[in-house]
Amino acid sequence: MATYFARGGVNDKISTAEKRDALSQALKVLGRPLRKVLILPPDHTRLNSNAGELTHLLYEMLAPKVEVDIMPTLGTHTPMSPEKLRMMFGDKIPLDRFKVHDWRKGIRRVGDIPGKLIREWSGGVVDYDVHVEVSNRLFAGYDLILSVGQLVPHEVVGIANYTKNLLTGAGGPDTINKSHFLGAAYGMERMMGRIDTPVRRLFNYGVEKFLHDLPIVYVLTVMQKEKAGNDMIMRGLYVGDDVETFTLGAKLSQKVNLDLLDKPLKKVLVYLDPHEFKSTWLGNKAIYRTRMAMANGGELIILAPGLKEFGEDAEIDRLIRKYGYRGTPATLAAVKANAELQNNLSAAAHFIHGSSEDRFKITYCPGRDLSADVIRSVGFEAANLDAVIKRYQPETLKDGFNRMPDGEEIFYVSNPALGLWALRSQFEAAA
Repeated sequence: MATYFARGGVNDKISTAEKRDALSQALKVLGRPLRKVLILPPDHTRLNSNAGELTHLLYEMLAPKVEVDIMPTLGTHTPMSPEKLRMMFGDKIPLDRFKVHDWRKGIRRVGDIPGKLIREWSGGVVDYDVHVEVSNRLFAGYDLILSVGQLVPHEVVGIANYTKNLLTGAGGPDTINKSHFLGAAYGMERMMGRIDTPVRRLFNYGVEKFLHDLPIVYVLTVMQKEKAGNDMIMRGLYVGDDVETFTLGAKLSQKVNLDLLDKPLKKVLVYLDPHEFKSTWLGNKAIYRTRMAMANGGELIILAPGLKEFGEDAEIDRLIRKYGYRGTPATLAAVKANAELQNNLSAAAHFIHGSSEDRFKITYCPGRDLSADVIRSVGFEAANLDAVIKRYQPETLKDGFNRMPDGEEIFYVSNPALGLWALRSQFEAAA
């Protein structure tokens, strides 16, 4: 096991030509004959990962001589439409090369992680066995499986990607449900932005013990939004098949994707790009990526013009509408009392992720597809999107602190998926 390519720095800016050279170099170092390759990029909800361009470059390098399949690691998300595939991956890859991950039916159970390990990793918070379930496609005779994705602070695992892309993105119900609930019960604030967490241990153990015979290589990016504009800069690119590859990139992500603040935020305005955020399942990044920095009694206002649903999956959408975002005590009580939640622990975890725990007010401003009454029914406040946009004019705001003409101070986040906002003292105290 080794790191085949590693480059990154807080001021680095990796060009397309340099990405191509890096991927070519890594493939040469591998030095294995390739006839059939599977690429596992994220879906369009991770558009800023640069995985779309990297997948295109890999296909361009390999396809003339190699049979290449591409399976977006949807997890529980809705399959990508042809339009979404073209938007993310370009128009050169034939659509029949894209395969769909079915997280409920198209999976294989490869082993179990015993509850005693989960109990040990979580400090006794959770104690259950976890079935390690992954897509059947991983076992279709590939000479190389390239897992492509972005390292960024994450609410479930600490730092997204690496083994998570396999056991969640290409995973099955038991693995997804129980890993999500483990993270929620353990506490997001104890995990977000951390390299070593109980959920990371679960993912690493599952892959190392049960998928070690598969030819998996990780292609991991560290991305940062350009300060003057909306372009994404690649600060780091890491290719390898070991934990050191992940750790190198994760340490850079901690430097460029954490926004540590000296004082709590009283009013935060977050914009959800309608092309990326169509559900609260995704849009609640606005909540859990800012929750550590929110002041008690403060307000988080979420501009969500593209909001159409709560869950990406029909069953999870139903559960959100039924139980809502009521905080940890109410959610744990509901799990204890209802078998349907015991069988959908990722939904229960999401209820916790999307709550302020009654510390601050969450106000969603939806577009035309969800009414204010429906928003309120799941535990949020609601406000008129057009009125709030007129009041704050987000196109004129800069990321971070802004002073309005009437003297009001707000903190603006143009895309919550790109980082984590926390109090410096709180983050360092939890380190």
